[in-house]
Amino acid sequence: MIQIDIPGFKSLELNHLIFDFNGSLALDGTLLAGVAEELNRLALHLEVHVVTSDDTDTVCDVLGGIDCRILILEGEKLDVQKAAYVESLGPCNCMVIGNGRNDRLMLQKAALGVAVIGPEGAAVSALFAADVVVTDILDAIDLIRIPSRLIALLRN
Repeated sequence: MIQIDIPGFKSLELNHLIFDFNGSLALDGTLLAGVAEELNRLALHLEVHVVTSDDTDTVCDVLGGIDCRILILEGEKLDVQKAAYVESLGPCNCMVIGNGRNDRLMLQKAALGVAVIGPEGAAVSALFAADVVVTDILDAIDLIRIPSRLIALLRN
């Protein structure tokens, strides 16, 4: 668990870190540079989850050596499925990182939502649903590794 008190915002008690895969952690099914090491570091303190429809059919191979839970979604209404997953974990204990329109509901539902504008871009609805917006996945991860950055962004 990671605790972060943000004056004028909220006190966070995070147990779960949930990522979208393509567009957030990966581009075209390939993990972005530096991500594997950071995910394994985070897994020492938080339960790391990757939620994806796995359009590129690579997530299990790419994340094989990483300490994380993988949830592969099928069918329609991926946004609703992702939000339900966050709900099942207890949203007040979740930080979510995503970039797509289908991430917007889980970004809203989580105690802390971070949208990433990466090489793929980001859906405007994801940006508006997030508490924080960054332009690199490693910057998103650093918000949890270096809480003073998060506090500076969100304090009142």
